[in-house]
Amino acid sequence: MAMLQFFIAVDVTVVNIALPTIGGDFGVDGHTLVWVVVGYTITGGGLLMLGGRLGDVLGRRRVLLLGTTLFGAASLLAGLAPTFAVLVTARLLQGAGEAIALPAAMAVIVLMFPEGPRRSRALGVWAAVASCGLVLGFVVSGIITELLGWRWIFLVSVPFILVVLAAAAILLPSERPAEPTPLDLSGSLLLVAAPLLFTLGIVEAGQAVGKLAWLPSAALAGAVAAGALFVRAERRSRNPLVPLRFFRHRPRVLANFATALLSAALSTSFLLFTYYLQDRSGAGPLQAGLTMLPLAVSLIVASVLVPRLLGRWGARACVLAGIGFTVLAMAAIVLISSLGATGWAMVPAMVLIAAGMGFGVVGLQYVAVTGVTEEDAGIASGVQRAADQLGGSTGVTLYVGVGFAPALDGTDPFLASSFLAIVGLAAAGCVAWRISPPAAVTEETLG
Repeated sequence: MAMLQFFIAVDVTVVNIALPTIGGDFGVDGHTLVWVVVGYTITGGGLLMLGGRLGDVLGRRRVLLLGTTLFGAASLLAGLAPTFAVLVTARLLQGAGEAIALPAAMAVIVLMFPEGPRRSRALGVWAAVASCGLVLGFVVSGIITELLGWRWIFLVSVPFILVVLAAAAILLPSERPAEPTPLDLSGSLLLVAAPLLFTLGIVEAGQAVGKLAWLPSAALAGAVAAGALFVRAERRSRNPLVPLRFFRHRPRVLANFATALLSAALSTSFLLFTYYLQDRSGAGPLQAGLTMLPLAVSLIVASVLVPRLLGRWGARACVLAGIGFTVLAMAAIVLISSLGATGWAMVPAMVLIAAGMGFGVVGLQYVAVTGVTEEDAGIASGVQRAADQLGGSTGVTLYVGVGFAPALDGTDPFLASSFLAIVGLAAAGCVAWRISPPAAVTEETLG
């Protein structure tokens, strides 16, 4: 499960440093290349709750094998893509494979480990693997792009995915599928359409001219309409993606909301690091990737430390600490950018981001799956992952899209993007503060 999580997380960020090379090979500008990044995360995040429902209905082992197979096949297609359109299609399919596989994998872990120290350690490993995968995606991308070519950033995962398939088929017990129930496909499509249209509107704002000047406004209006239709569809559906009873668990709802806000800032910081290293400091792919190594090392340290502190501090305190570290990191990015320092000056900000991810994400994940049962484990894990990915992609779209918009020409884009992220983090802190102590991890809970 951890190996699958690692390579899926790597594919979220592995394309960032390789984007200039991909654009050069296909003759595509940076404006169009954005879709290679956000298409994967939005499609994956939007379909995650459907993936959670599939696991509950069809059996987690079967759904895990299906999603992993789709992800591996899409990775192969991306590496062999003859055109840019095929590459984007492959990225969309990768997101769909992730959405099907990951909720089933997380549900398996949650159900295998009872609440208490074993589950906190398991979720600590799970979160650490995901975080390291996200960061090492930058490192792997820089090394592979410079030495082997960008296609291998996708192809390298294929043999490992085959190992995951074989291990899952052998090690996971078979399950009897639940009684067939209709799936909320319309809700899933609307949940994907809303953030995609929102991204289109933000990215095209200030870019579309002439006959396409109407596109940004129409896309944003479409995003609002899709969101409203999603809420309406969920209220009327007999088998909604997220049953209404889910929203009665207040700590779980607050944890997922805070997750989206925290992930928005964390994902933004990754892109700001990349932009600063390559655009401001002039680093090549290999140097930019290696400069991100301190972030990966710090995440490993945090993954060892945080599960122990969960029992002493409680989940809410860990979450608030993580949000505070992330605020300090965004402030450091602003300071370094204003001083025009070298790329290595970003290392302290990277360490703070690692602490923010380690404390914040693990604490929120624990709260988000506290009290789950066999019947709703897939829903809870799917919602938590969806909040993480959709929050991250929306944050990148809004914070970076506005911060680097042509309309703000003359304003430091790192300052504008970081300021917006800090505003979002302040909201995350207010939400996390309202998580009730019983939902947190206490010494009594861990025994």
